[in-house]
Amino acid sequence: MSRFIAFFALAALAFFALAPAASAMKIEKIVSPSGIEAWLVREQATPLVALNYAFHGGSGQDEADKSGTANLVADTLDEGAGDLDSKAYHERLENHAIELGFSVGRDYFRGTLRTLNEHRNEAFDLLHLALTKPRFDADAVERVRGQELAALRRETTNPNDLAYRRWWATAFPDHPYGRETKGTLETVPRITAGDLRDYVRRVFARNELTISIVGDVDAKTAGDLIDRAFGSLPAKNDLKPIAQVNARGIGRRIVINVDVPQAVVAFGGNGIERNDPDFMAAYIVNHILGGGSFSSRLYREVREKRGLAYGVSDSLVWFRRAAVVVGGTATRADRTADALAIIEKETKRMAEDGPTAEEMAEAKSYLKGSYALSLDSSGKIAAQLTQIQLDQLGIDYIQRRAAMIDGVTVADAKRVAKRLYGGGMLVTVAGRPKGLASSGTSQ
Repeated sequence: MSRFIAFFALAALAFFALAPAASAMKIEKIVSPSGIEAWLVREQATPLVALNYAFHGGSGQDEADKSGTANLVADTLDEGAGDLDSKAYHERLENHAIELGFSVGRDYFRGTLRTLNEHRNEAFDLLHLALTKPRFDADAVERVRGQELAALRRETTNPNDLAYRRWWATAFPDHPYGRETKGTLETVPRITAGDLRDYVRRVFARNELTISIVGDVDAKTAGDLIDRAFGSLPAKNDLKPIAQVNARGIGRRIVINVDVPQAVVAFGGNGIERNDPDFMAAYIVNHILGGGSFSSRLYREVREKRGLAYGVSDSLVWFRRAAVVVGGTATRADRTADALAIIEKETKRMAEDGPTAEEMAEAKSYLKGSYALSLDSSGKIAAQLTQIQLDQLGIDYIQRRAAMIDGVTVADAKRVAKRLYGGGMLVTVAGRPKGLASSGTSQ
């Protein structure tokens, strides 16, 4: 316990030490002795190393009848590796205050590592074992599977999960993006240890591997650490292709009957891809309409003026083969129709009229000023660098970002608002909303 207290005390110190210097950080492109590329930020303020990485090939690589495979890999990868069973592996992590994490999205399998500098070799060795020699022992797999199934059972009556699951399944039918990353009560029991090993074999490889390191290490040391963890992985992955796709079901409203006091609404449509020249304008426009801030139009109209919901927001979401804008809210069953009508009205108004000059100025100021919050710790910086690499934005993106935001004109925003919100929405509602029924046909 004292090791963890010391670790988190140092992490807190790193939080304050990194914040003032984030905008002026120097990012180095390095290459390990085995030829693996990475981005490095040297931070000597605290003796920590933070690693963030991503393999191309997330839950989109799951077989349709075994969805949840990648997620089960992520949940069991640290349950023993090499000659260490689950207990021994976790004891090694805890005894050295090493933080190791794995997660899965539709396109990527992601990992994080944080360690004190004095234990960095041990940390990267343990990561190497997990990536190259996971045990997937029967008792560990069944224990984790049981936890996942229990969570999935709870979700069968959760209106939030029901609304969003149906939204994605309707938007992307018969496509990997339409399947839930966590799998289903039918698919998770079908997954075998052999399936887990096959996923690791096909996905964990040196090509299409994106790495970021932040910490008190130089380029040579960072390169050695990279090879220590990833150097012996296969040179090339073996992924099945994912087709380009647009969201379907636009114009439909689907009501899922579930006996709960509130109704959950999910809404959205096709978005704008991250590499599209209009993306930054879309980012600003989305922030103004419902991008999560307390100043958004949706929040003001739904929450502040009418008190119909505690919160409402929408976000741009982009994948390698699709882009959408998705939002949601939760409200009383007898006011769901009112809340949805306002959301649809404000979305249509944004599409037709776009934002005002005053809204643009306020949004730009907020988006530029708040960005530092995503760079105020070593772990956050590493995560940002990985995402910047995945999005192919360039090593100088952090320095160019403010100018890119300032370069968006009101005319740009009005044009892109129509493009982003003028195509209509797919809406799913879970609950017993008064005055709302399913309607529309798929497009």
